[in-house]
Amino acid sequence: MTTVTVDTAPKPRAERRTARTARLRLRTIGMYALSIVLGITVWQLLAMHYGPSLVASPQQTLSAARDLAADGSLTNSVIASSRRILIGWGLGLLVGVPAGLLVGQIRIVRQLLEPYIEFFRFIPPIAFVTLAVVWLGIGESSKVVLIFYTSVFIVILNTSAGVMAVSESKLRAAASLGASRRQILVRVVLPSTVPHIVTGARLAMGNSFLTIVSAEIVAAQVGLGALIWTSRNYGRIDWVFVGIITLGILGFVFDRVLRIVASRALSRYGVKL
Repeated sequence: MTTVTVDTAPKPRAERRTARTARLRLRTIGMYALSIVLGITVWQLLAMHYGPSLVASPQQTLSAARDLAADGSLTNSVIASSRRILIGWGLGLLVGVPAGLLVGQIRIVRQLLEPYIEFFRFIPPIAFVTLAVVWLGIGESSKVVLIFYTSVFIVILNTSAGVMAVSESKLRAAASLGASRRQILVRVVLPSTVPHIVTGARLAMGNSFLTIVSAEIVAAQVGLGALIWTSRNYGRIDWVFVGIITLGILGFVFDRVLRIVASRALSRYGVKL
């Protein structure tokens, strides 16, 4: 008689966790795919209802994207806009984070800079497009400065808010243990402020995409904003859709890369994005 032994021992916790993570990942991918299919379906129905003169269909948009990619227009536009966004946004972070730390920590600096921050952050970058072109010309500098302008105040506000949100008891405890001001900044303030900095960086990235279109419409020959404006002048609705969708995809990719890099680089601070 053959005896069959059935292993009824429970699976290790690590295996159960891995299986649960895999199921959640598959579910997330499935929901993303379903959302995209539904979006394309609604898009196709709108195109059928309004006609190609108002709404380009997914097939027409894909065909136009192939044509623009074939002659290099789409690739050159993506590269030009990406370069301007990354430079202006990077400069905004480079200035905004230290300024936000100073504003949040030092009262006199906050009192000196707060009136200017509160004044300029309510003026949209598009209001300065004409001045930027007059002062800096139609080259790269005017676009980069506008993106820097739209980024820096968001980063300053989020960073300073993170600094001022640090618990006073933590600061007193660190000081009572003999920590210097620099050690308190590095060991207490900065780890607590990192989530606010990352949030400010993501918001600033979104505003950079808003600004680049208006800047390139006024003063650029190459770029996604210039592509959209040129398409409008030629009455090519399908090209306009290509430019708009490319902006959305590019922004999604940039934000996703930022989240991944920030999560890995700042995991030692306990930041989860």
